[in-house]
Amino acid sequence: MKDTGIMGTISLAATLVFALPVGLLGLQFLLDGRVMLGGGFVAVAVLMVALQEYLTTPTDVPTSVAERAIGKVAKSPDEEE
Repeated sequence: MKDTGIMGTISLAATLVFALPVGLLGLQFLLDGRVMLGGGFVAVAVLMVALQEYLTTPTDVPTSVAERAIGKVAKSPDEEE
């Protein structure tokens, strides 16, 4: 997971709002015997969540640069000793 703060949690929840219905539709198709269509919908739902969690987007770049810069300038108390 790239961001475990409150914004990361809200972002994951927003993604799940869209991915869960797609996954449930795929599950229903699988239970009805339509394996290809059901598997496709389940795969799309999994990809929606995986891409949101692990893909670096242009809005993630400034955040990661700022975190690295702050990490070099401000050391935590454990690192100073």
